Amino acid sequence: MDSAFLISAFVTLFVVIDPVGLTPIFIALTTGSDARHRRAVAYRACSIAAVLLFLFAFFGEQLLGFVGISMPAFRIAGGILLFLTALDMLFERRTKRREDTAEAEEDFPDPSVFPIAIPLIAGPGAIATIILLVGQADDATGIAAVLGVMVAVLLIVLMFFLMAGLIERALGKTGITVVTRLLGMLLAALSVQFVLDGLRAFGLAG
Repeated sequence: MDSAFLISAFVTLFVVIDPVGLTPIFIALTTGSDARHRRAVAYRACSIAAVLLFLFAFFGEQLLGFVGISMPAFRIAGGILLFLTALDMLFERRTKRREDTAEAEEDFPDPSVFPIAIPLIAGPGAIATIILLVGQADDATGIAAVLGVMVAVLLIVLMFFLMAGLIERALGKTGITVVTRLLGMLLAALSVQFVLDGLRAFGLAG
């Protein structure tokens, strides 16, 4: 396997998944959770994302085609769901729900499946990228190498998530509030971009 291809695959997946950019979002989505719950969310989200990316690496095009879903439609759906999460972050709906219902650890919000695993880690971009990279691999060894690169990127994501507590303490309560609002705006913009990319692929947007 060409080392230049593997380096390119690593850089591409790293940029698309963006572990550094996901960490503040992870902090915002798990604010108020204790350390054990936050670790559980981190492990669960990365594991679910890994399983999904493995599935799409081998069966991605066939799976979407079987259920009649195109990648642009997948991107639009992810954008809409992500926009709803952005609204929650902007208007503190998650915080209010937590204050009304959180009486025990089980009541902590669990954003591991949505929106962390899907669509933030294993989003349309990451899914499309892994399908493309596996398609470019020459043989089974190449596919295994691509999957190894994917696992390496997900381990970096997990490492950043596990450091979230230290980062949160450094920012403080006010800093977290400011970051949550800012990231809510960025998530809203990202979700709109997902929708526009999907519409553009359909030829409905310039």
